[in-house]
Amino acid sequence: QVRLVESGGGLVQAGDSLRLSCAASGRTASAVNYSMGWFRQAPGKEREFVAAISWTGGTIYNVDSVKGRFTISRDSAKNTVHLQMNGLKPEDTAVYYCAAERSVVPTTDQYEYDFWGQGTQVTVSS
Repeated sequence: QVRLVESGGGLVQAGDSLRLSCAASGRTASAVNYSMGWFRQAPGKEREFVAAISWTGGTIYNVDSVKGRFTISRDSAKNTVHLQMNGLKPEDTAVYYCAAERSVVPTTDQYEYDFWGQGTQVTVSS
């Protein structure tokens, strides 16, 4: 079992930045086989893929939503994943979830992810 805990959410104004973190614990001895992702869910909407990263640092993004504004990174030694969010917009308001999947190559499909955090709220005011 892998436990994921997100932090770093909050209330900001449009144009501000936030850095989300996700700390993994538990069966991370084989973390080399885990890819990590960030998803978000706005009120009344379906959960949406944001970004993901492999153990070796390969990344994929939801280009339409976060292109050029969000950056995912990973500190494998600390079992931590970050999501740097710049130029935040009101439409970025959502609960952001960290997830882990047993795959060397990250995917965008939420149903491929095996473990989830409890989420952290990000609210961007206009």
